[in-house]
Amino acid sequence: MDALVGLRVFATVAELKSFSAAAERLGLSAAMTSKHVQHLEARVGARLLNRTSRSVSLTESGTLYLGTVRTLLEGLEQAEAQLSHTTVLPKGTLKVSLPVWMANPAFARLLVAFRAQHPAVTLDLDLSGRKVNLVEEGFDLALRVTAALDETLIARRLATIRFVLVGTPDLLDRLGRPQGPEQLRGAPFLAYSAVAPDGRVRLGSGPDAPELHLTPVLLSGNESLLYLAAREGLGLSMMPHWLVHEDLAQGRLEAALPAQLWPEVTLHAVYPNRSYLPAKTRSFLDYLTGPHGIGGLEAE
Repeated sequence: MDALVGLRVFATVAELKSFSAAAERLGLSAAMTSKHVQHLEARVGARLLNRTSRSVSLTESGTLYLGTVRTLLEGLEQAEAQLSHTTVLPKGTLKVSLPVWMANPAFARLLVAFRAQHPAVTLDLDLSGRKVNLVEEGFDLALRVTAALDETLIARRLATIRFVLVGTPDLLDRLGRPQGPEQLRGAPFLAYSAVAPDGRVRLGSGPDAPELHLTPVLLSGNESLLYLAAREGLGLSMMPHWLVHEDLAQGRLEAALPAQLWPEVTLHAVYPNRSYLPAKTRSFLDYLTGPHGIGGLEAE
């Protein structure tokens, strides 16, 4: 059997999690699709897919093998396109890890606009908040605000994200409308447990940057929950500006500090160190850094 066809069949079955769906996409019979995968497993000497009557999933060996196979197939596609002087169209499943706080209407609209331009790309988005292993887990891309970036990854700056301490008008009335960090000491705080579990928030990166000393009343690793609790008046919360700018404009939330004290972080896109980027990844990155991308949201 053709080894290259077998690799393509395996990658398609893994992507669609279905032999029948892969057979339909590739124009093969279900029996031939299964034979290609069986032949590949026999050649590599390992079971690559778990099969049940209801589902298909990758084994641990299959997950590792798929990372290599996907890179090989995408590189071959690009090489063929260069020789034929054609353009590789973005297509396939793009698996991306995102911060939890990107589950918001503004970013959803950005995704809709991207898909309108690239309808052959399927977005597989992980917003669990955990730090994923891009290579081992088959992620094409991750968006991260951390300064500690893995040296084996490539990092591309996307945008500067401003964070604003927000609370409901009623809560700020009860707190006496504080005018600075010192007047907020001890205020109820909805804390992101991975960053400020003790209620201490530095408003900048320099050694002389002021620091907030708040009292945590809710800790969570899920920023969406913190945002909803802030809207209910449970406490103050530090939120990305473009997540709450509509709430600020409509008066549901107010900034507890002047804009010059809003801390800023850099949002990076990180991806495996490869000699090329697949068209689906490159198109998504270009869209995120374009005029209608992340930077445009932050400017709102």
